[in-house]
Amino acid sequence: MIAERYGHIMDENKIRIITKVLGSVSTNCYFIVNVSTKDTIIIDPADSPATIKSVISENGLKPQAILLTHGHFDHILAANQIKEKFNIPVIACDKEKNIIENSSFNLSSSFGANVQLKADEYVQDGTLLNIAGFSIKVIHTPGHTEGSVCYYFLNEDILISGDTLFNESVGRSDFPTGSASQLIRSVKEKLLILPGKTIVYPGHGDSTTIEYEKKYNPFCQ
Repeated sequence: MIAERYGHIMDENKIRIITKVLGSVSTNCYFIVNVSTKDTIIIDPADSPATIKSVISENGLKPQAILLTHGHFDHILAANQIKEKFNIPVIACDKEKNIIENSSFNLSSSFGANVQLKADEYVQDGTLLNIAGFSIKVIHTPGHTEGSVCYYFLNEDILISGDTLFNESVGRSDFPTGSASQLIRSVKEKLLILPGKTIVYPGHGDSTTIEYEKKYNPFCQ
């Protein structure tokens, strides 16, 4: 795939990003695919294990890991099933452990799901991951939740921002462990310093760029 939107060109021989909007609040589930090997990272398996399995099967993908941007129910509902099906690890921020493992904190109990999930690996701010042929920097961005993180693909200038940064908006901060002041600091001090051409893939809604958000996001002024 060559993506020329916003003037950014991805290497068509390296990466493909498949997006599926899943669940009751239209969460973006991302499949980050190494084109040459079909090795794939699944980010935020929001819901509908059957749909996720279909994407994998129809495209001949080889799942390598599940990355979570945070632990809210609408980002993790299918994680246990996909982990077991493909025998792959779940990776999340160490500061998000209590939310992921607690159905009250991750809000699933309020929606009748009662999801409890244990990550296989807990990472920290600045951790460098090498998965599916990609180099990924973990950026801890507290605010939406205490352990929210974004994943920055170093060689591709791609940021998976979860519910920290949206197109012309930011995530909510009124859930357990949320903080509005922390959220704004995270966006300004950790995300807006990335190259302007960086394409941002958020947890909900349309993609954007760092440059665009600097100019038009009212929370970034």
